[in-house]
Amino acid sequence: MRLQELVERYGVRFKRQLGQNLLLDGNINRIMVDAAVLTPDDAVIEVGAGLGALTRQIAEAAGRVLAIEIDPAFMPCLEDQFGESPNIRLFRGDALNHDPAKLAAEYLPGAARYKMVSNLPYYVTTPMLFHFWESALPVERMVVMVQEEVAARLNAPPNGRNYGVLSLAAAYFCETDIVHHVPRTCFRPAPKVDSCIVRMRMRKEPLFPGTPKPLLMRVVRAAFAKRRKTLRNALVKSPSLGMPKDAVLAAFESTGVSPERRAQTLDLGEFAALASAIDEHARGFQHS
Repeated sequence: MRLQELVERYGVRFKRQLGQNLLLDGNINRIMVDAAVLTPDDAVIEVGAGLGALTRQIAEAAGRVLAIEIDPAFMPCLEDQFGESPNIRLFRGDALNHDPAKLAAEYLPGAARYKMVSNLPYYVTTPMLFHFWESALPVERMVVMVQEEVAARLNAPPNGRNYGVLSLAAAYFCETDIVHHVPRTCFRPAPKVDSCIVRMRMRKEPLFPGTPKPLLMRVVRAAFAKRRKTLRNALVKSPSLGMPKDAVLAAFESTGVSPERRAQTLDLGEFAALASAIDEHARGFQHS
């Protein structure tokens, strides 16, 4: 059954506040599935299953699928299509309120590989990416549809207009590339922006094993919270960083990172060095 027929049959009304848009071109879903390189050994989590068009294509290529949908209005359509499918599990709820590792343990236990393939609602794109990046679930690959601006931020170099927390986090957790540009005309109702399919190959080992990941992310966020200020002002005065002033100033000196620089000029390696030094000096001050 065509998607527009499903919309009419189930009386679906797309909710702007949930970022719901109907993708009309089935070839776009095929591009996403191909980018995920799915095999019968893969268990896939899909966030925002909607009417199930992408769900169906994932299930044809992967071993198992957990399709998550927040809107109860879509569930009758999904249940009628997939309720009896042996390799598709449905979950109605907000994925941000559930640990991906716990969901996988309950609905996709014992998989050889976990992947995430989703046409992400725009309003939750960034928090959803961090939700999966920071989860204990060993996701090997993520393929997501995001708005074009987010794709640019995910791939932005230092000193670029789009460079920021999302750029650095993406570089830390994965290797990222843009697979395909998707014009807004492919959706109904048409959003105000174009989209991109982004592929993320998750890193199996941390880039900086000696650097505490939570502290690195706190340093990055604190620096970009005041991106127009110098690093000295942004980090020393940051309540969210919560590190002693002396430890921060000592870290600048020991790493050679000038405290007069601004956040957008540092690459990930420099942020990691700074975070490690802050951690080391803070522990040194505690024991002195």
